[in-house]
Amino acid sequence: MKIVIQKFGGTSVSTHERREQVVNKILKAKDKGFCPVVVVSAMGRKGQPYATDTLLSLIKEDFKIKNPLGVDLLISCGEIISTVVLADELLSQGVKAVPLTGGQAGIITDDTYNNASILKVKKERLLNLINEGKIPIVAGFQGESESGHITTLGRGGSDVTASILGVALDSESIEIYTDVDGIMTADPGIVSEAFLIEQISYNEVFQFADQGAKVIHPRAVKIAMSGNVPLVVKNTLNDCKGTIITNSVIGESDKVISGITSMDNRIQVTVNYNENNKIYNTLLEEMANNSISIDLINVFPSKQIFTIDNKDIGNFKIVAGNLALVYSLIENCSKIALIGSGMRGIPGVMARILKVLYEEGIEVLQTADSHTTIWCLVKSSETKRAINALHKEFLLDVK
Repeated sequence: MKIVIQKFGGTSVSTHERREQVVNKILKAKDKGFCPVVVVSAMGRKGQPYATDTLLSLIKEDFKIKNPLGVDLLISCGEIISTVVLADELLSQGVKAVPLTGGQAGIITDDTYNNASILKVKKERLLNLINEGKIPIVAGFQGESESGHITTLGRGGSDVTASILGVALDSESIEIYTDVDGIMTADPGIVSEAFLIEQISYNEVFQFADQGAKVIHPRAVKIAMSGNVPLVVKNTLNDCKGTIITNSVIGESDKVISGITSMDNRIQVTVNYNENNKIYNTLLEEMANNSISIDLINVFPSKQIFTIDNKDIGNFKIVAGNLALVYSLIENCSKIALIGSGMRGIPGVMARILKVLYEEGIEVLQTADSHTTIWCLVKSSETKRAINALHKEFLLDVK
């Protein structure tokens, strides 16, 4: 029995015409001898009637804070509706499909409402349905707590559902269908020459997802990697072969950099020792204790430089005021990430990056690096120009 997981995002199931494309993908998998297990998101995006953000707009902020269990019950409805509607589309093609909530599909979570962790998968019901020749249509983004309440897995949780089922069912692959052809060398909206990456490693794509690319959820990548199940990112609306994500890439590219992504809404914070000597060595701990996430950290004897997300600036200023912290800010920054396993052990990559940006007249506010990623902080107004220059420098515009 060859099982394949097929996950379809909100735009893929948003209209009858698009759902017809989804049905075609499912039927093609069956024709190739696979047993599909389908995972669906809520239909459409904010403003459309069953999208998660639309459902959230029906309740007040106070309720969201005081009744997270109720919130999960509400926002689980979008995916449940998608399962039934898609099962109806399949039935019109003579295919028996069974719509299931996450809990009915055997996904058991803890009781951390709005961001639950999966504890286990009871796979017997899914296997029984497959053996009966039926196609399970599973509501993504949700599970059931051990006490029997519906829980949700956090934003992007349908990808997580697909990966956890793929590993639990020992599937041949996990196909993530979306409205793009796969993972690109850069955002096509920023770099017109960006093109599809046909093969990439889990580690690289995890960095893509973690550093701002919105094609797949980082947790989904980690789960698939733990079970060594290939991920494939494809376009629902065409037959492009997409991007295959595995542990090892066949015929590995000689390119140093695989791709570039970015995250905006960064704020750079600088703290000098001589103005804050009493709290200097405990500052990062204070930030963590107050749930302020810190990124791009450079610590020197005389000063500390780090970045925070714009959404945390209010909380940061409160904490800084309580500590009597003296600091300076540079707002409206973007963090550019250059990702590639090919840079491992290659000298001079950072020097090339800095040279290109210097020649473009782009100020680099901060840098950091790991074995497979180099980060540069620039002003947001210069992000597009910086990414295009780097994309060209590392020959990412040459297939």
